[in-house]
Amino acid sequence: MIGEWNYFHGLQVKQLKDEIFINQVKYYKDLLKKFKMDQRKAINTPISTSCHLDQDPARKPVDQTRYRGLIGSLLYLTTSRPDIMLVVCMWARFQYAPKKSHLNAAKRIMKYLQGTKEAGLWYPCNVSLNLAGFSNSNFAGCKIDRKSTNGTFHMLGSSLISWHCKKQASVALSTTEAEYIAVGSYCAQTLWLRQQLSDFGIFLNKIHILCDNTSAINLTKNPIMHLRTKHIEIRHHFLRENIANGTCEIKFFGTELQLVDLFTKPLAKERFYFLLNELEIISINSPLQ
Repeated sequence: MIGEWNYFHGLQVKQLKDEIFINQVKYYKDLLKKFKMDQRKAINTPISTSCHLDQDPARKPVDQTRYRGLIGSLLYLTTSRPDIMLVVCMWARFQYAPKKSHLNAAKRIMKYLQGTKEAGLWYPCNVSLNLAGFSNSNFAGCKIDRKSTNGTFHMLGSSLISWHCKKQASVALSTTEAEYIAVGSYCAQTLWLRQQLSDFGIFLNKIHILCDNTSAINLTKNPIMHLRTKHIEIRHHFLRENIANGTCEIKFFGTELQLVDLFTKPLAKERFYFLLNELEIISINSPLQ
C-alpha cells in the first residue's frame, strides 16, 4: 500500500531485479555526527590484534550514560554490519563501570565505520536454498574470567542470514569442550531456522555444520560416554540426538577456511577483509555498478 520498501527504522534497502542490498548509511552518518567522530581519520579494522580485554581499574572512569548510549547505538548497527559484532559485544561487557580505555576502544569502532559507511549485506537472487553454517570458539579468550566465546553463522546458499557471537556461560576445560559447546549452540539455532524455513515450504535435512576441531566432531559421533567427557554429555546431549537422527551433519572444515573467525577473535587486516569478502559484506557500490 505504501510502495516499495526503501527505508525502515534506520535500515536502507535497495532492491534491483536480481539483487537486494541492505545497509544503514544514514544511521552511520547521524551516529558519527552525534558523537563528533565524523571528522576523525578512518582506520582499517575495528580492533587491534594486540588489544587485551580487562576491567582496567587504574584508569579514569568515564560518563556511564554516554558510554552506554554509544554501545547501544553500535549494537543496533550489527543488524546490517556483522563485521563489528564481536567488538561491540566485547565492549558492551563494561557498561557497568566504563573506563577511558574502554571508551577509546569503542571510538576505534567509530573510526572504522568512518571508512566503511557504505558497507552492508548483499543478497543475490537465484541462489540455492541449502542451509549450512560455520561454528567455532575462541578458547579461554576472555582474560578476566577465562570463558570462551562462541561464534556461529548460517548461510542460505551464498547469503548470510544469521550470525551469533556470545561468551559461554561456563568455563570450558579444553578446546574440545569449547568447540563442542559452540557446535551445540549452532545446532539449537539451526533447529529454529529449519522450522522457520518450513513455514515457507522449504524442508531441509542433513544441514551441514562445519567445524575445525576433529575432537569435537568425534565426540558428537562416539556413542561411548567417557569419564572425561561426562560433564559435556550431560549439558549438551541434544547435539548428538540431532546428529544421529539426520537433522544435522557435522563435517570437518580446515582452520584456514574457517569464516566464523570474524565472530570469535581480533584479526589482522588481510584476514579481516578476506572474511568480509567471503561473507558478502561489501560496499554498496560494489554489487550495483
